[in-house]
Amino acid sequence: MLPGTLYLQSNCEKPMQEALKVIVDIQELDMKMIRLMRLKKERQQELEQIESLRKELYQQFADKETEIKELGTTNQQQETRLQEIAVRIKKLEGQQSSIKKVDEFNALTLEITAAEREKASIEQKLSDLVDKKVAEEELLERIQRSLKESEESSLDLEKEIRASIVLINNEGSHIKAQREEMAKEADPELLRIYERLLKNKKDRVVVAIENRTCSGCHIVLTAQHENLVRKGENLVFCEHCSRIHYWQEGENAEGAETTQGKRRRRRKLASS
Repeated sequence: MLPGTLYLQSNCEKPMQEALKVIVDIQELDMKMIRLMRLKKERQQELEQIESLRKELYQQFADKETEIKELGTTNQQQETRLQEIAVRIKKLEGQQSSIKKVDEFNALTLEITAAEREKASIEQKLSDLVDKKVAEEELLERIQRSLKESEESSLDLEKEIRASIVLINNEGSHIKAQREEMAKEADPELLRIYERLLKNKKDRVVVAIENRTCSGCHIVLTAQHENLVRKGENLVFCEHCSRIHYWQEGENAEGAETTQGKRRRRRKLASS
């Protein structure tokens, strides 16, 4: 047994390489399904962002309407107060015209002066409130236009996104049906091990050895490990990433021939 490497004796009726080929085919479908689910999640997030933007605009619109309503109420209160002060000043002036004593006349004058100062202060506040209300109403109109434009522009986009999600669901159902049929041909124990690894990694877990390197974690393996995978008598796991290794005869043979060719060229150049 190679140190740090796990082996599992195959109970498959098929040879290990043939049994792994079924798992590799299932894995291709699972990778397609994972990509589809990721794409579906991205599209759903796009819908959520559109809805979130719409809700935010609606909330801004509602808040601005409330703020303008409150400004209108405050304006009315200030106008009522202004009318009360004007009536009071007129009353004081009427009283002052019938007073003959200097002290009483001066006291009424002071009271009238104070009332006029309060009136002037309220008039300034009222003017500021009117200006603010006008500005807020203009802002409300802009928010309303933005909301309308957003709804119009997002309608087609939402329709396109929802249509793409329907297509994703249809393709996913087709892949699921294919996988279920293919799983019937797989060795149950081998399929269970594969699915447990897939659940942990959410990525390819049955990978080929390429140039004595794990194509999953890209770490160089020993020649002994490569030979064990090539024999295909046992289930061999990568000692670094725990992925299942299988041997791709065509690609590895081509790689080996390429390497041998390079070595022959180097020897020929050295001899010349």
